[in-house]
Amino acid sequence: MTTFEPVTGDYADEERLPLLNLSEARQAVVLLLHLADDTVEGQEAERLARDLGARLPAPE
Repeated sequence: MTTFEPVTGDYADEERLPLLNLSEARQAVVLLLHLADDTVEGQEAERLARDLGARLPAPE
């Protein structure tokens, strides 16, 4: 059995940005829904859009 040591890194002191902000996440969901169709990829885009969309807060 192989044991792996965790990899750690040095990060800059400045504040890191989130992967996506709320506006960008909503835009990604809209784009995924636009790509949804009857193809395998389109069906996966729709599933991902619905999963991500359900995690976002409701618009104000």
